Order: sequence, then structure tokens, then C-alpha cells
Amino acid sequence: MDNQYLFQNLQESWMSFDQVFEHIVKFMKSKPCSHFRLMVGTDSQVHQTHTTFITGIVIFNEGNGVWACIRKVIIPRRMLHLHERISNELSLSEEIVALFTEERKNQLIDIVLPYLYQGATFTMEGHIDIGAGKKNKTSEFVNEMVARMEAMGVEPKIKPNAFVASSYANRYTK
Repeated sequence: MDNQYLFQNLQESWMSFDQVFEHIVKFMKSKPCSHFRLMVGTDSQVHQTHTTFITGIVIFNEGNGVWACIRKVIIPRRMLHLHERISNELSLSEEIVALFTEERKNQLIDIVLPYLYQGATFTMEGHIDIGAGKKNKTSEFVNEMVARMEAMGVEPKIKPNAFVASSYANRYTK
């Protein structure tokens, strides 16, 4: 198993990406006529001797629950430059988004396809832990980071709509 991509949640640890993908497929197949949002986002926290990065993968079925997991990466130094840290967060998200190959994305789309006329939807979002507000220290990076997510064919979301990065992943960086 490739240790570079190990995921966990409250029910399971040491999941490979293939296992994560199977969970997503199973979750979507349980109620295929639904509004699904597949979201990936990363947050980080600088500690005394290292910086912890948590990438969350969340499959959300509007009004019908959620399945989620995280991947933890520890960099053995204090990453104090904001741009470097934000850029690293995005790179980790991009790595995970890239694991959702065209073939895998098509597999997920095929689950909702028969139900499109009943209103089923599937979108993929990249949640970036930055905000555009004037008071936000990360606002100068918004255009760059949003462009990177768009280049991957994923709908970028920033604060306050980037809750996978700013809330879910954030919980596990402490």
C-alpha cells in the first residue's frame, strides 16, 4: 500500500485512496437520485517543531448525510510564511483532486446519470482556506489559488464557502 496516501476517519484508519473511492461510490449508490458535492480542502497549523497539514475529502448528499475522511501530512519545520503555507495547502489538495482521474470522475457521474431528469446532480469542489475580505491576510493570494483550482477542472470555493478546509480539516490540525 502506498503510504503517501493513507486516509482515516472516525470509523476507519489506514485507508488507501482506492478504499476511499469505494466508500464514495457506495455512499452515492445508496441514494443515487440526489444532489452530491464532492469536496476536497486542506488546512494547516504551525506547531512548536512542525507544521501539520490535513486534507479532507467530503462527499455530501444534500439533506441525506455525508461521508468524509482526512489525510494528515506533517512537515518537520515551522512554516511561518503565509504564502508558502497556503500554496502547500493547495498543492496537497491538488494531489488528492488528481487522484480523481477522468475515469473515476466518470464512474461517479455514471451513478447520477440515470436520475438527471429527476434532479440528481454531481459537482466537484476545491475548498481553499483563504478569504477575499479586505481584512483577510490571505486576500492577495485569492486570484492565484482560485486559478490553480480552476485549472484542475474543479469549482473553487473560498471562505466563507470553503468549509471543508476552514472547518472540517481545521478540526484535525490542532
